[in-house]
Amino acid sequence: MTVSHPDPKDFTYADVGATRDQGFCPPGFHPMNVRTRLGEGEEVFRRASEAVLTWEMHRSLGVGIDAGADRAAPGVDVTVTLAGMIKAPCRVVWTVEEPRRAGWAYGTLPGHPECGEESFVVDRTGDGTVWLTVNAFSRGAKWYAKAGGPATRGFQHAYARRCGHVLRNLATHGGAEA
Repeated sequence: MTVSHPDPKDFTYADVGATRDQGFCPPGFHPMNVRTRLGEGEEVFRRASEAVLTWEMHRSLGVGIDAGADRAAPGVDVTVTLAGMIKAPCRVVWTVEEPRRAGWAYGTLPGHPECGEESFVVDRTGDGTVWLTVNAFSRGAKWYAKAGGPATRGFQHAYARRCGHVLRNLATHGGAEA
């Protein structure tokens, strides 16, 4: 696992890197853990891992991605644009590239509508099944995210489920809708 040592003062929350521990959620934040089965086998794992690490999954979701590098790496700044209007600046805080596990996490920077961290990890279990796990903790930072309350969290869960659906298509069908 590649571990960065970012300066926590750059982020909008204190527990930078904490999504490595799926069970951790800082006080005052809302946890999210969405796991989606992608398929089976080494080829599905390889394709899914590349799609996550190279931003392909996010771009295939239809969100704007402006990244400081072609591949996720600690310290890379990423701005996600939703609906062409909402800009969400983030920074990659950790990555992992192992024979059965690959992914990364980003933390929110000033200007992001939310405050917290989100990880996207592909893993291949002992029986060969390939999974995407989206793990996060967050709370509203901008007024509209705070005002949205449960609806904002519902949107986050729907986004995580959509990540799994899109990644499954990329990994098993080369991106074609199944």
